[in-house]
Amino acid sequence: MTQYPTLGRRSAIGLGLAGGAALAAPRRARAQAPKEVKIGMLMPLSGPWARQGILEQMGARMAIDDVNNAGGIKSMGGAKLKLVEYDTQDSAEKAKDGAQRMLAQEPDLVGGFGCWLSTFTLAATEVTERAELPWLTLSYSDLITGRGFKYVFQSSPTADRQAEEELPMVVELAQKATGKKPTKVAIVGDNTASSVSFLKPIREHVLKNLGMTAVADEIYTPPLADATTIVQRVRSARPDFVLFQSTNVPDDKLLVDKFAEMNLKSDRLPKVGGGGHWAVPELLNVAGAENLEGVMVGLANWPGKNLADLEKRFMARTKEPWFGHDSIFAYVHVLILKEALERCGVADRRKVNEAIHTMDLTDGPAQFFPDGRIKYDEKGRRIGAKLCVVQWRNGKPVPVYPANIATADVVWPKA
Repeated sequence: MTQYPTLGRRSAIGLGLAGGAALAAPRRARAQAPKEVKIGMLMPLSGPWARQGILEQMGARMAIDDVNNAGGIKSMGGAKLKLVEYDTQDSAEKAKDGAQRMLAQEPDLVGGFGCWLSTFTLAATEVTERAELPWLTLSYSDLITGRGFKYVFQSSPTADRQAEEELPMVVELAQKATGKKPTKVAIVGDNTASSVSFLKPIREHVLKNLGMTAVADEIYTPPLADATTIVQRVRSARPDFVLFQSTNVPDDKLLVDKFAEMNLKSDRLPKVGGGGHWAVPELLNVAGAENLEGVMVGLANWPGKNLADLEKRFMARTKEPWFGHDSIFAYVHVLILKEALERCGVADRRKVNEAIHTMDLTDGPAQFFPDGRIKYDEKGRRIGAKLCVVQWRNGKPVPVYPANIATADVVWPKA
């Protein structure tokens, strides 16, 4: 494993690569290696989802600097990575336009990542697939890798798989904390692609399999203008907990504020959000620590106790209060593309794609996932991808599941 001095001894796991990758590149490819290799980032950098895109941007830029400061791409004579950044803005149509503009202006791209919101990713990957550009995403919708595409890689567990895992996981955490199994849930979500994918199996069979009932099922079109009616209906239904499938910080704030206003904070009514936006500093700034206290969040990834040194570097660099879901995904996606370039030794998007398809790592970039493996199946879905849970405690998201990243036990009201 290659070690990178910027990480320090205890965090050398961060950028390690499979041994021998540099040696495997053909001499001709090394002799003709470019001085820099471009990868694309297409994110919401403006509009309601901008905060998540900016957090990914921070993680990506840090990864680019770490790779380049450690000597660049060894199999390509030390070629440096260059990140080119494009904005999806605030709609699927604009995300698709952004992908088209990116490919037209940067014809030598070898790969890329984005677009955070599944609706945007579905639109943009229609463009990247036609261009045979390998594309990594944290987006959740199962449709992203359900279309037979060959150049799209989904690093998160898909929304339908998350639906299969999250409710049983929440029930397990509740029983462990209180000795009592919850039986009634209220669903509050929007109608974006990821939320639709997530809620479909829950309604079809997950609740029934768990012996649970959805006593409220409130769906809206984002952005949410007023949460009063939704919260009144949930309160009247008297659920054991609320399952949120909102997709942006402003909606999250409206929901938690209105529940608090109606005297239903998490010490009385447990709440479970889904997605990285539920665990960002921006939500703390607008909703406040008191209203967020105790809210649990299901996530596709979170840096645990073994990445403490990397988190400290990120915080020192960005002045952010923690290193979370969106930033760590962008960081590791840069490293996956770097590893693919090391393996193929040439700035060729088709060979980079092949290298990602054949990759099977349990070290280096793989150690940024709780399950510790990077291997994608024939659909482009990461094998073994697992959910994490963090819980808001004293103004900070704290990992509580799984055990290998947890720094505390979950808190669930006993009354």
